[in-house]
Amino acid sequence: MSGIPEQLYHTTLTVVDYHTDTSGSTRTVYVLGTHTTLEAAKAFAKKALSDLGYEPSDFKEYAVRAASPDSWTHGDGVVAFAKAFAGQEFLVGIDTTPNDQEFAAGPNGTVRLSAYPEDAGVHPDHHLHYVLQTKVDYDQDRSGAHQSTDIEGCFEHRADAIDAAKASLLNTGNEFAQYDERDNPAFAGEWPFGEDVVIHAVSQTGENYTVAIRTIPGAHEKHGKKTQRK
Repeated sequence: MSGIPEQLYHTTLTVVDYHTDTSGSTRTVYVLGTHTTLEAAKAFAKKALSDLGYEPSDFKEYAVRAASPDSWTHGDGVVAFAKAFAGQEFLVGIDTTPNDQEFAAGPNGTVRLSAYPEDAGVHPDHHLHYVLQTKVDYDQDRSGAHQSTDIEGCFEHRADAIDAAKASLLNTGNEFAQYDERDNPAFAGEWPFGEDVVIHAVSQTGENYTVAIRTIPGAHEKHGKKTQRK
């Protein structure tokens, strides 16, 4: 497939840390890959935990969704599920967004980040920057476990991702009782909302929002299997 696809298919990793918080409210969403076809995304998602360095034996429970998932119990949007012996859960899914940045399709369902293929040899470390907006609804669950994360967009350049992150909540038209930006001098050295978070807000009705910028290398660094040096 070539040209510019209308949609992008993102493989997501949701990590729910039941080890430190049994309510399930401590969770983070990362993007592990982006493809221009659903078939390529599904194939990638099924081996995503392996690409992070894990083997089924590393988990108390490990399952990959089959073609006919009659007995699948881990959610319609989940392609792979794993539960660590310490209690953390890893859920791999697929999210779809419009291709607003008009990324071109590369071979085998990949995304071509530059209009000039030869750039891949000059800048092999190019990667997408993802804007992820998380909403926590304490009216639904006082523990904060009722939450959702949406991919607001993906960008080749971090500066564009930052601009989009700053605009994402303001464009909703909602009024906020509290609205915090990371680059506000008042938070110098003491930003309490997470290292990837650039915006934090609380709506007039009490919902909490965070907008984060994350990358695939960052996901591997944070949740890839750590190997011990001999």
